[in-house]
Amino acid sequence: MKKLNIAVFFGGCSSEYSVSLSSASGAILNLDREKYIPLMIGITKDGTWYYYDGPIDGLLNDTWHASSHCTPAVLSPNRGERCLLLFKDDGIVRLPIDAALPVLHGRNGEDGTIQGMLEMAGIPLAGCGTLASALCMDKDRAHKLVSLAGIPVPKALVLEPDTPLEQIEAFGREVGYPLYVKPVKAGSSYGVTKVSGQEQLAAAVSLAFQYDNQAIAEENIEGFEVGCAVVGDRELLIGEVDEIELSSGFFDFTEKYTLKTSSIHVPARISPSKAAEIKNAAACIYRALGCSGFARIDMFLKPTGEVVFNEANTIPGFTDHSRFPSMMKAAGYSFQEILTKIIELAL
Repeated sequence: MKKLNIAVFFGGCSSEYSVSLSSASGAILNLDREKYIPLMIGITKDGTWYYYDGPIDGLLNDTWHASSHCTPAVLSPNRGERCLLLFKDDGIVRLPIDAALPVLHGRNGEDGTIQGMLEMAGIPLAGCGTLASALCMDKDRAHKLVSLAGIPVPKALVLEPDTPLEQIEAFGREVGYPLYVKPVKAGSSYGVTKVSGQEQLAAAVSLAFQYDNQAIAEENIEGFEVGCAVVGDRELLIGEVDEIELSSGFFDFTEKYTLKTSSIHVPARISPSKAAEIKNAAACIYRALGCSGFARIDMFLKPTGEVVFNEANTIPGFTDHSRFPSMMKAAGYSFQEILTKIIELAL
């Protein structure tokens, strides 16, 4: 059987550049080499594209772009070609692409930008398409759509750069403290502040605007966070529900990638009936946002038992210890099996 060339994109012009390197390494290491040949396409922090044919260690220690294994490259926009153009000293070489797996977290990668480029080029895309990627990246619009589908969402106020502080303070008095201030379009908890009092609002808003041109203030939801890994298009495969146990604070960048004081339980320590309810909610959210291929749906479980939507991640973490593969492993599927399923859906 002929092996297929799978373009794996990593890096990117995003605050989540380093996270992408780790996730892409996990995806590449777990691809079924009997079926697929990974074509590693790295994008530097300043947006320069390279085809990288060196060792995985170059991604893990972020030396890949400074090595002799890099060749300047771009994606051919010609729909019939489906290839990567390599700019070698003796001319241009065309490297065929059978399917693409973007592992670009955050802006300029997870937000529909690379997805639109791949769709225009006619290259099968593993994961959510342009519209769903853009919607899921936008916390405000995602919440509005999910609310229309009948799933509760947190009370929120969208902030523009000229939103008066008095208006934000009035929202704080309405929903109470603590509350959260976040960039509307960012991931990995960059720019997120848990605000415990009115005096912290101005600094929290200023921080959020460092990561996006819009921010959002959200009420705090009592309870704990749960998540579902979802794979599929019409028929959905849903992993076991996981649960984030926090000792204090919130699940910020440090806790997400070190788990210094928090724990992730999979399966979640909840009843089978509640787990089934959460899976059904995840499927409803996935479809309401137009997701395809795969995504991780994050929700809150309140002490009352109510399930509240938090966010949808169209390119979740892909390391061996990340939540998405862990939830699927608990459901009986290896990382390699899930990657194969995702690529087969694209094809």
